[in-house]
This record gives sequence, structure tokens and C-alpha cells, in this order.
Amino acid sequence: MPHPHAPLLAPSVSLRRYGDIEASDVHDFHQVVLGLDGTMVMAVDGVAQRIDARSAWLVPAGARHDYAGIGENRQLVLDLPAASVAVPERLFAQARPLALDSGLVRLVRDIAMRTAGDAPWPGAPDMRTRRFSWDAATRLCAGIVAQAGAAPEAMAVQSAGLDFARIDRWLRTHLSEPLRIADLAAHCGFGMRRFHQLFNEAFGETPHRYLQRLRLDTAVTLLADPRRALTDIALEVGFADQSAFTHAFSRRFGVAPGQWRMQRH
Repeated sequence: MPHPHAPLLAPSVSLRRYGDIEASDVHDFHQVVLGLDGTMVMAVDGVAQRIDARSAWLVPAGARHDYAGIGENRQLVLDLPAASVAVPERLFAQARPLALDSGLVRLVRDIAMRTAGDAPWPGAPDMRTRRFSWDAATRLCAGIVAQAGAAPEAMAVQSAGLDFARIDRWLRTHLSEPLRIADLAAHCGFGMRRFHQLFNEAFGETPHRYLQRLRLDTAVTLLADPRRALTDIALEVGFADQSAFTHAFSRRFGVAPGQWRMQRH
């Protein structure tokens, strides 16, 4: 039987071992199960696939999934509340397996090593754990978007050929600049009005709102480097000044970027 979950308000990253007795689950958040060591099998909405060190399952919120480990295994599991990090809504339009390229395999292993080295925290996670989870989630999701956008099967869930990875790369390259939708639309081969409509359908929000989340996702990863000045980070991710950056960051994460940085993992 599926078991209940507490409401998930922020991304969560954990290491899990799946037992050899089949279990089932349904939850109201998206989940990505990334292979690490050994093998497990997962069936989502009746479609079964093995997960090993070069594969993953994208499990949408509300999808029933049955799973079991095959011998000794260890997986990196990413739980994502809807619209928490910059991920196109249609990326989770349906459950599907994902092959991992070598870069994403290395990232999964790196994050798994850091997760294993983190002591468990009783009760609500402290700021250090929250900071690590957000940083890991933003890095993993960036890799997943690039990987999924490049996969042939991704076209089945994209809107009229709108390329998630192409758009994500363009936005990341132009983070420090004001968003000119006409330029992005032309880059993707669409007129501005049609592009805006397709973007809203595929990404679940306007280009400006998605870009704002992408800017703050990027800021989270840049804050991990203590050598980077807050003013420089603010300008690099597209804010007019440090004050505007601090206001946007605090509104989303509940603390100022300086406080966020002080809580070292």
C-alpha cells in the first residue's frame, strides 16, 4: 500500500536502498530516482524499467509507482515540489526513464558522496541541510533538463517542437541581460506571440517568471563560492543591484543571501 507523506515545501535529496519486496507509492510531489550502485526495478503507471548507474526514472506527482531492489543497491532520490526549481512543467507531463550521460553520472556520484557525508538532522532540517538540498537540486535539474531536452523521446512531451534544453541554455547564457522575448523567440524559430503561447504551455509559466527562478537557482550555486562578492553575483544573474537581488532571494528562500552563505555545508 502507498504510504502517506508529510507536505513537501522544498527540494529534498537523499540516499536510499530499496528492498527486494515490492512496494508501491503515490505522492503529491515530483520525484527523480537516479541510479547509483546496483540495480532496482521500477514500474510507473504499469511501465517497468530497470535503474542502474546510468539511468533514472522521472516520476510525476500523482503517478503510482511500484518498485523493488535487486540485491544490494543504492539510489540518489530527488523529491521536488511543483514549481520549486526551474524545470519545465511538461518535463513531468508523463513518467519516463532517462539515460544519463557521463557528465550527469559524475554529478550524481559527487552529490551522493556529499549526501553520505552529511550527518542526519532530527526533526526539521536546519539551514545547512536546506542549503545543500537546494544547491544539489538546482544542479541536478539543470543536468536533467539538458539531458531530457537532447533525448529523442523528449519530443513527445514538448510543445510543437519547443526545445527545453535549447531555451534553458539560451537563458543561462543571457542571465545578466534583460530578457528580450523577441530575441529568444527568433533563436527558437518562432514569432513572438506564438512563442509566448508555446512557452506558457510547455513551461507552465511566463518566460519572465521562469527566468526569475532560473536566476535565483543560479545564485544558489554561485553563493557556494565564498570568493564571489554578493554584488558581483547579483549582476551576474541579472539583478540591477545587490538590494534588488537580496529582496528577491529573501522572498523566495526566507533568508538574505549573506545569511544563506554563512551556513556552510
